[in-house]
Amino acid sequence: MHKHITLGHGSGGKLTSDLVKGIFASAFGMNGPLTDSAITGARGEEVAFTTDSYVVDPIFFPGGDIGKLAVCGTVNDLAVAGAVPLSLAASFIIEEGFETGKLETIAGSMAAACLEAGVKIVTGDTKVVEKGKCDEVFITTTGIGLVRPEYRDIGTGRMVAPGDILIVSGPLGNHSIAVTAARKQLSFVTDIVSDCAPLNKMIGRLLDAGAGIRFMRDLTRGGLATVLNELAEMTGFDIYLEEPKIPVDEPVKGVCEMLGFDPLYLANEGKILLVVSQTDATGAIGILRSDPYGKNASVAGHIKDTRGKTVEMKTAAGGTRILNQLSGVQLPRIC
Repeated sequence: MHKHITLGHGSGGKLTSDLVKGIFASAFGMNGPLTDSAITGARGEEVAFTTDSYVVDPIFFPGGDIGKLAVCGTVNDLAVAGAVPLSLAASFIIEEGFETGKLETIAGSMAAACLEAGVKIVTGDTKVVEKGKCDEVFITTTGIGLVRPEYRDIGTGRMVAPGDILIVSGPLGNHSIAVTAARKQLSFVTDIVSDCAPLNKMIGRLLDAGAGIRFMRDLTRGGLATVLNELAEMTGFDIYLEEPKIPVDEPVKGVCEMLGFDPLYLANEGKILLVVSQTDATGAIGILRSDPYGKNASVAGHIKDTRGKTVEMKTAAGGTRILNQLSGVQLPRIC
């Protein structure tokens, strides 16, 4: 354990995992897989319960802003836990001197995202701190949703079996590159926008269809490679990917090559990884591609029958690459 917190502890990768397990999970008595939402009981019903803080820089970026991001991120965390999102709470830490016009825009974005997702913000809190004690505005959103009983373990990896198919719901890296372009004022990046979106209705259609889904996770901090490493650790199985089948838009590829980023580790705010049975893969792909947020879904690999907890990728050049868990940080404050 490091003696001091670094930006890498917020990457969503190995340092984040070490921090959460070594300090928080240990102190709070959290046992078992650490999923995006906790499953807890309420009057005979099981509910998913999640919370997340948003510190994105800049707060406005192509395709969204911190408000839309806060709603979509929490809604998606509930949806990939097999829950129907119901209500959100929103807490604001606002820097003295922040323009009220900007706050109105952010609140409007949150309202629009809630309307699309079919949820409501029902409570919240506001704090104002002295100028220089916060970077414009930070938002924390908390959400609850009713769990579909048959999918209560969908985030734990317990249902995953050898031969299961990996599906990525769309192109990777757009959110990270859009935010980076806005932050660094990269004028040559003109057509890349964040994929920030509420995915609960698309996911609901998959679950309603009984599409043989064994595992779901949204591909936020740490990206696809980090989620796959977490899945390998959960299940004990090796995982096999094929790079040519992993969707990445050409403009994103170009910026990644120029700036030295790896799209497999970049954060997304509107993409999920699905693990489905072999017999249900075609049906799941069809449902995804019928939705605007999943129209470019692709089969990316499968679960192997060997137990080594390794994520192996066949590269576009025909070689083999081992994808390790993200150990540092590519882009801080991306969400």
